[in-house]
Formats: sequence, structure tokens, C-alpha cells
Amino acid sequence: MALLSAMQGKAALLVVALAVLWLAAGSHAQLQNGFYKGKCGGSDVEVIVQGIVKARFGRDAPIVAHLLRLQFHECAVNGCDGGLLIDGPGTEKTAPPNLSVKGYDLIADVKAELERRCPGVVSCSDIEILATRDAVALAGGQNYAVRTGRRDRRQSKAADVILPAPESTVAQATAFFGKLGLSQMDMVLLLGAHTVGVTHCSVIKSSRLYSYGGRAGATDPSLDPYYAFVYKTYVCPNTASSDDNIVFLDDQPSALKVDTSYYKNLQKRRGVLSVDQNLYGDGSTRWMVDMLANSDNFSWLFPVALVKLSEVNVLTGTQGEIRRVCNTFN
Repeated sequence: MALLSAMQGKAALLVVALAVLWLAAGSHAQLQNGFYKGKCGGSDVEVIVQGIVKARFGRDAPIVAHLLRLQFHECAVNGCDGGLLIDGPGTEKTAPPNLSVKGYDLIADVKAELERRCPGVVSCSDIEILATRDAVALAGGQNYAVRTGRRDRRQSKAADVILPAPESTVAQATAFFGKLGLSQMDMVLLLGAHTVGVTHCSVIKSSRLYSYGGRAGATDPSLDPYYAFVYKTYVCPNTASSDDNIVFLDDQPSALKVDTSYYKNLQKRRGVLSVDQNLYGDGSTRWMVDMLANSDNFSWLFPVALVKLSEVNVLTGTQGEIRRVCNTFN
């Protein structure tokens, strides 16, 4: 027992050490904690954001899933620069992977209030990061500090939007995250955002339920047979009319909570998307899933990964601009 305890202690220290290294690797020198203190008259920018997010969460708890997805789709394309928020033909917002992204109205509400109090001070890209942080805490995740000082880029092109597919292999997803400067552990943690949110039957019918591997009638063998039966019989029957039916990415009772249920489901072969279940089928990431499912490490490692994601390829100083409204350039 003493030996086991010592081994567990060493494992915990290793996780802590790795987390410190991951966080340091994602740092951006010109971002600062409390960047806006004293820059918005007598108003506290982060308190204002938190208040608006809290009010929205109280009547619309799925906003946490919308904001987590918004942050990833934002930061994974040219960095966290507000490019996804721009309206108009040929912008990032019009690219197929972004057509179902939500949460823009919340960002606009926060921006309008901040512009009323201190015009031209707070960037739209910082609002995205702050709002996501506050929603995660409201959904049961850890509260965590984020550094601010981002500027908004004067560019938004649909052609730049290349994101991992729902059926990506671990190798493909790892390569994608690697191009962002993020590790495989960061990838496993960030996919843990699927602890909240939903997808639709159209996303999984061909890849997992009815034509796995391109074979008519074939079901993905990595999916728990009982869950496959439930999906095919009740949720996603093989008819066109079921395409828009909602599929929860986590167990429905846990689908609005930031918790470890997502990883526990992967252990049971109940991951909804192939990219999720593949994390448990690949030896390079299976141990990470087990570690996160069987401990409380996700609660504090998830923020580490979110912070790293939030600092990918940001603009600071005199780069870019501070938009007056988030959906158009100045």
C-alpha cells in the first residue's frame, strides 16, 4: 500500500510538472493579467463581462457549449483575432464548419455595453476569451485567470478555415493541434469540451451507424452495441427526416456540466463522434483518457489547455485594431 501511495504521488507530481510546462509553452509575452484595470473609467471590464454571461447562462445554459466551440473555431484559424465574428460574403463565418457556430449575439451584447462605458478600449477577441472563461465556471468548471491585451485582426477569409473533421484519427488531430503549437495532451483536454453540447444525426449516420468504412449497413465496431441500437432505433433512424435530430455529446443529465463524464463514456465505448472515441482506441492517448476519467485532474488541466488555446497567434500592442462593433472592421 505504501508503494502504491508513493507511485500515485509521483504520478500526481508528474501531471503537475507537465501542466506547468504546457502553460509556459503557451504564454505570449505581451498579454497581461488585468490588462484593462484602470482603462475603463471606474468600471471593471472583467466584472462587466461576467455579469452579462451570468445573466445569459441563467436563461440559456447551453451558451457554455456555444462559447467553447466559438473559442476553438476562432483560435484554431489564424489565431484568437476576432476573425470569426465578421459578417459578409467570403468571411470565416460563412465557411461550412462555421455555419452552425453560435454565441455571436452574446459577444455583441458585451461589446455594446463596454463601448458604452469606455469606447475603443476592449477588443472583441478578448471578449470571446473572457466570456468563455466565465461560462465554463458557471457550468461547474474551475474559475481560471486569462491574460488580456489582444487586438482584432483586419482579415477574415472563409478559405482559411480548415478544422479537424468529426471522424479524424488521433494522428490527424494531433498533427492539426501541433500546427497550433499545442501538444497531444492539450488536444485530449480540449476535446473534453464535448462534455457539453450536442451534434446532429447527420454527422454520425454515415460515419458510425449505417455505412462505416464505406460499407453499406456497417456500424462502427468501436461504438457500444447497445448505444448503436438506441441511436439507430430511436434517435437517428435511417431516414432523411432524422438528419437534424439532436445527439448529446455526453450523457444527457451531464450535457450541461463541465465534468469528467465525457472521458468515462469513452472508456465505455460511448463516444459520439469518431474523433472522440478514437482517443480511447489509440494507445498514444488511451492512458490520458484513463487518467482524466479516473481522477479530478480534468478540472484544473482543462483551463490550462484553454489558456494555451486562447494565446495562439494573438495580435498585441499596435497590431490590428480595436473594433467599434465586432461583426465589421472599423
